[in-house]
Amino acid sequence: MMQVSTEPRTMTAAAPRRYNCACFYADNIYLQEYRLHVRYTDVPQFYRDYERALQDRGCRTPEKFAHVLEKVKKEMQRRLKLAEESMQRKADIALCYKPLHPEVYVLQETFLSEEFLEAVHFCMSPNASLEGLLNHVNSIPGKRIYRFPVFIPQFCSDLVEELENFERSHLPKGRPNTMNNYGVLLNELGLDDSLITPLREKYLRPLASLLYPDWGGSCLDSHKAFAVQYSLHKDLDLSCHYDNSEVTLNVSLGKEFTDGNLYFSDMREVPANERTYTEVEHLIGQGILHRGQHVHGALPITSGERWNLIIWMRSSSIRNKLCPMCDNKPQLIETIGEGDGFTVVKREDRGDTVDVCTLI
Repeated sequence: MMQVSTEPRTMTAAAPRRYNCACFYADNIYLQEYRLHVRYTDVPQFYRDYERALQDRGCRTPEKFAHVLEKVKKEMQRRLKLAEESMQRKADIALCYKPLHPEVYVLQETFLSEEFLEAVHFCMSPNASLEGLLNHVNSIPGKRIYRFPVFIPQFCSDLVEELENFERSHLPKGRPNTMNNYGVLLNELGLDDSLITPLREKYLRPLASLLYPDWGGSCLDSHKAFAVQYSLHKDLDLSCHYDNSEVTLNVSLGKEFTDGNLYFSDMREVPANERTYTEVEHLIGQGILHRGQHVHGALPITSGERWNLIIWMRSSSIRNKLCPMCDNKPQLIETIGEGDGFTVVKREDRGDTVDVCTLI
């Protein structure tokens, strides 16, 4: 998070520690078989909160319920070890993996579509405005969802080939989350620092600044990026959910597929029985930008195979006040790496500083 000194013309950049909220380890655990997100504190709480819902979804025997409890506890243990194991995988991959397309690891402006560059340049011009930007992007009426070309076809093809090449390797692989069983964590593959970070900082943040100023769009200071794979013999679709982000970019990379549109309802605070749904066609090379708390999902593909690039962009100035997953002031647990975008700057590092985000 950028800091500005109160002394005239002096700027400092503190190195914030990264944290998860405690809810990460016990909340929002997805049970694929029952299409249900759950939280766990103890067995009585779990029975009280989910016995009826699980019964309605077919979990009607003590043996099945015990199996569900075992899966939940296993997922909690996985999350406790997640950061350390991810760092170990990243080190192993850096040591042993030979990239197929090393050029895709470093962002070049030639990877980006002319339309995308024009939109970004407009956002950085003296005449930048939301009204003007809407001439450069396709806006989904009433939803604050925007679609626009991001990458040229050749880059999409090369990146998919790189991801497939890594999948064929025998190296250890972490998966994006409990809802996506097939895909790649870009940080572990080494695509984060030189590809995704400059994409977020130089190109996506100017767009988000105009489109989502109320969601920390001008202060997106961390992210989680991953690729997900859909095919007839793997994951077909993605159930209704919301993201652990302030702003999300979802780019279709290819390959050849039919159907599989995204669908959006409303923000998650809207009661389920009051939500309205809108389908958005997912076109190769194009990105869909939306607020992370916007409830959405992906319909099944009916043929072929699709890869998507997902970037969950986070603003510590927003989430440090309220965790977007548990809706409480975050209970911070320090972790390795970026964590979930929460930050604390040590008092001795702060000096007399002012958070830039509070000045915008």
